[in-house]
Amino acid sequence: MKKPLPALVAIAFVTACGGGTPPAPRSASQAARVPSGSPNGIRVSGNHLVDAYGNVIALQGVNRSGTEYACVQGWGIFDGPNDDKSVKAIASWHVNIVRVLLNEDCWLGINGIDQQYAGKNYISAIVNYVNLLHQNGMYAEVSLIWGAPGTYQATYQPDAPDEDHSPAMWSSMAATFKNDPNVILAPWGETTVGWKCFMKKGCDDEATYGSPPQYYLTAAMQQAVNRMRKAGYKGVISIPCIDYANACGKIDGSNYNGSTWLRSRPHDPQGQLIAEAHVYGKNLCDTTACFNSSMKPITKVVPMIFGETGETYDASDCYPNYIPTFMNWADAHGVGYEAWTWDDWGGSLVCGVLISNYDGTPANAWASWVQQHYLYH
Repeated sequence: MKKPLPALVAIAFVTACGGGTPPAPRSASQAARVPSGSPNGIRVSGNHLVDAYGNVIALQGVNRSGTEYACVQGWGIFDGPNDDKSVKAIASWHVNIVRVLLNEDCWLGINGIDQQYAGKNYISAIVNYVNLLHQNGMYAEVSLIWGAPGTYQATYQPDAPDEDHSPAMWSSMAATFKNDPNVILAPWGETTVGWKCFMKKGCDDEATYGSPPQYYLTAAMQQAVNRMRKAGYKGVISIPCIDYANACGKIDGSNYNGSTWLRSRPHDPQGQLIAEAHVYGKNLCDTTACFNSSMKPITKVVPMIFGETGETYDASDCYPNYIPTFMNWADAHGVGYEAWTWDDWGGSLVCGVLISNYDGTPANAWASWVQQHYLYH
C-alpha cells in the first residue's frame, strides 16, 4: 500500500471526531466567491490579506497531501490525480487556496531520491500544479514540511529545518515563485524546538534526527526570510508558531515557553509576514478561550491562517465536534484556514481526510460540514 502513514508524522498528534450542525445556506450576496479565472494577487496590508485592488481576501482552503511523501517513497510525485478535473473538484467546494506540501530532498534532487521524481522533474510538477490551481481561481500556499540533515533521507517532518539543506531550499523556492503574485511561501510546517532556536538563530542542541537520534544544526525562520528576499521573492511568507504550530503565545494565562509569535517573529523588510497555526481537536490549544489568549493578539497586528485544521484521527464517529468552533472563531477574527486533507486515504484514516473520491465526495460527517460551510459561508 502506498497510503501515507508517514504523512501522519507531519501532524505529530492524535485527535478525535465529534458532532455539530452545518450552517444554514445564506443569500447569494453573502455566499463565498466561487473561484473562477486566475486570482489577482495576494499581499499583506496591515492585519489583512488583500488582492491587487486592495480587497480583503478571506481564505478558505484545503491541504493536498502527497507531494511530501510519494517522491521519497519512490513511487511518484502526487498521490492521486493532479489534472484539471481533480482541481475543478477542489474548486467546486468554493475553495480559494490549496496548501501544496514539499519534500526538501525531492526538490533539491539529493540523498539518492529517484531522479524521475526529483530535481527539475519534481519542481516542474509542483509549478505546473500551482499554475493549474491559479487557472481555476485558487491561490497556493507552497510549504516545505519534510526535510533531513546530512545524508539522511527526508522521510518525515523532523523537529526543525536543517542548516545543511533548508537554506538552499528556501532560496530555490523563492527564485522559482518570485514572479508569481498568487502564492504564499511557507519555509516550514511544524517544529518542536523553542522560539529562539526556531525564529532567530539555529541551534545544535534541540533537534534530533535518525535512529539512534543524532543532534543536528537547525536553520531559523529569520534565515528563511533573508534567503527568500535575497532570491527576489517579495510576496507573502507564512511563519508558523511552535509546538507543532499550535502554541502561538499566552496559554492558560501564562506565556508558553517564555515568548509569543509576535515577540519572536523574524524581521521582514517587505512587511509581508503572516502567522500560521495548526489546530486539531485535543491539541494543547483547541478552545476559543485559548485562541483568544494566544492567537487573537496576533490577528490585531498581522494576518493569520490555520494552515492545518480538522477533527481527529479517531475513527469512532467522524462527527464535527471541533471544526465548527475552529472555523467560526476564525471567521469572526479574520483568520483563514486550510482543512486537512484533500485525500481519499480511507480505512482507519477516514476521520483525517475530507473526501472519499477525488470527484469531491465528502468522506464523513465532519467533511460534509466543512463542505457546507465553504459553500454557504
